[in-house]
Amino acid sequence: MNQPLISVIVPIYNVEKYLDRCVESIVNQTYMNLEIILVDDGSPDNCPKMCDEWAQKDTRIKVIHKENGGLSDARNAGMPFVTGEIVSFIDSDDWIELNMFEKMLSQMQKDNSDIVSCGVKWVEEDGVVIRDVTVSKNEVLDTHSAMKELINDNKLKQHVWNKIYKHDLIKDIPFEKGKYHEDVFWSYQIVGRAKKISVIVDSFYNYVQRSNSIMGEGFSAKRLDSLEANELRCKYMKKNFPELYDNALYVYIGSCHYQLQCAVRANQPKEIIENIKNRTVFRKTGHPARVIAFKQKILYYLFTFFPMTTCRIRNRLGKGL
Repeated sequence: MNQPLISVIVPIYNVEKYLDRCVESIVNQTYMNLEIILVDDGSPDNCPKMCDEWAQKDTRIKVIHKENGGLSDARNAGMPFVTGEIVSFIDSDDWIELNMFEKMLSQMQKDNSDIVSCGVKWVEEDGVVIRDVTVSKNEVLDTHSAMKELINDNKLKQHVWNKIYKHDLIKDIPFEKGKYHEDVFWSYQIVGRAKKISVIVDSFYNYVQRSNSIMGEGFSAKRLDSLEANELRCKYMKKNFPELYDNALYVYIGSCHYQLQCAVRANQPKEIIENIKNRTVFRKTGHPARVIAFKQKILYYLFTFFPMTTCRIRNRLGKGL
């Protein structure tokens, strides 16, 4: 097997409890031709010192210390230091199986693919598996099929951390700085460039569910970033994949429904409620109802014509949350 250099970017902020486990899982990979870029994003804990200590232990490790700018900014800061042909992004509170890069690179070379995506084990902080999210079989997707799977959140997910990418594919597309749900802003642009995407059954990535993580928070205005990302994706689809525009639009309206229902339940301020409601007007730019089943159409029309009433009824019934 050809031995290309894999560059691994690890953004780090306030994770001293998890950092050693993460880095150990990378340095101990069965595939050893790695360049490990630890990006200390102005972490206020012991992480900066831990990063420097790791660099002293392993010559493959580079450390970048920077002012805090958020996850996207940290990933972007690592990209200029990449010299590998392949790039991976690993979150610093997670860890990976020791044969992840060996197996995923082998699949990339076998399929001549631009991206390889593996399954994900959602785990407790102590490693207990909550659920294993994977596909039923190994498969190679072309650009159109991969984009449809990404939109539908099916065989291909938005996450960037359970994948490896060819460097040339991603080197000039930065992550959106200051945004939450940053992967949604980024992933469709990358998949739109890829000719072949391999999806594999093996679950090599361990995604830790932390109670104080962004995903563990209650409702806040940060959630509106995901709606902005979905709207931008719709506009991208209309221009580049018009045959998938209605699919993307339906998912966007569905996201509006979910976020509005959450906002109503959490008694959010009027400006947040109105922000979400106003976004549903975007449905008039396409015909999303024609790509869904009859039962889905009923809920879709109820929400688009009576958004607040629909959300209140579903909250009362405990549906959709």
